Amino acid sequence: MTSAPALPATLWFTRCPVPTATGIAADRQWLTDEFAPDGITVRSLQDAEPDADREAHFTHALPGLFREGGNVPALWARSRGERTRLIGLTWIEERQVVLVAPGSGIRSADDLRGRRIALPVHRIAIDFWRAMALRGFEGALASAGLGLADTAPVDVPADGHPGQWAAELAALRRGDVDAVYVKGALAVEAARRSGAEVAVELDDLPDRRFRINNGTPRPITVHQDLLDEHPALVDRFLAVLLRAADWAAKSPAEVDRILGAETGAGAEGVAGAYRPGTHLTLHPDLSPERLALLAEQESALRAHGFLPEPVPVSAWADPEPLRRAAALNDTHPKSPLPDAP
Repeated sequence: MTSAPALPATLWFTRCPVPTATGIAADRQWLTDEFAPDGITVRSLQDAEPDADREAHFTHALPGLFREGGNVPALWARSRGERTRLIGLTWIEERQVVLVAPGSGIRSADDLRGRRIALPVHRIAIDFWRAMALRGFEGALASAGLGLADTAPVDVPADGHPGQWAAELAALRRGDVDAVYVKGALAVEAARRSGAEVAVELDDLPDRRFRINNGTPRPITVHQDLLDEHPALVDRFLAVLLRAADWAAKSPAEVDRILGAETGAGAEGVAGAYRPGTHLTLHPDLSPERLALLAEQESALRAHGFLPEPVPVSAWADPEPLRRAAALNDTHPKSPLPDAP
């Protein structure tokens, strides 16, 4: 008889500095509490010692890792052959805008025709910043019946510039480019500091397909090895995330506090990036709509050369862990998660 694999000593998680159920659960210590009785330590890749493989956030080359983050690195890792599985997707609106210089006369997506758009260049394994800019501009342009070919893309070297979008905003101030794509809480603060004006609010566009980008939809992935050897651990991890999302739906003020810590932005940045109701949108699912939106992103990233091999999204997705996690919460309810203080 073959004995069951020994439980891992450590489970890892990683998330992007954005609204996630993982971030909520980590802040409230619910992941630690869930697995402590098993003698399993739960650790954040972001908070680990310097010798931890921080690159695993992008490569997912750590079998005991749960990742809730941008889809560009997640798709890239799978495309390169890493044995990950997609076990959840969220759609959380983060403010996505196209910024222009004051007095530029650019007031709409149609006004981007013939303009110089900033495309950052980072010397990293997967340049998700460049991918975000490309997809952001593509969404804005598509809303006006235009495409990238109707603009003049300008490569902006970004290494050595402190802060997100610093290189692109500096190029805008110098007059080297006419438009910059930014998103999220820090973008709100960066735009204010730079004095840039908003030309296109992608969040106002009625068709969410124009807002498909790195974080929309945002995947939760796990390594196939962990799923094969310890499916119950995966189910329990997801069950905690589902309960954290339930708690968040009733605790908007606490969610705002946690978002401030997660994003590193102030109250103004959080309020400007995340519209009222964000605390209601943290539940993952694998609905046909979200899978189709991610498949559109995969196709676009592949067309731009970010993915070395295709990733068939439907085949990558495994809905069973999320289904079992929901059943686990229904059948064996844990003690209610504590209310916000």
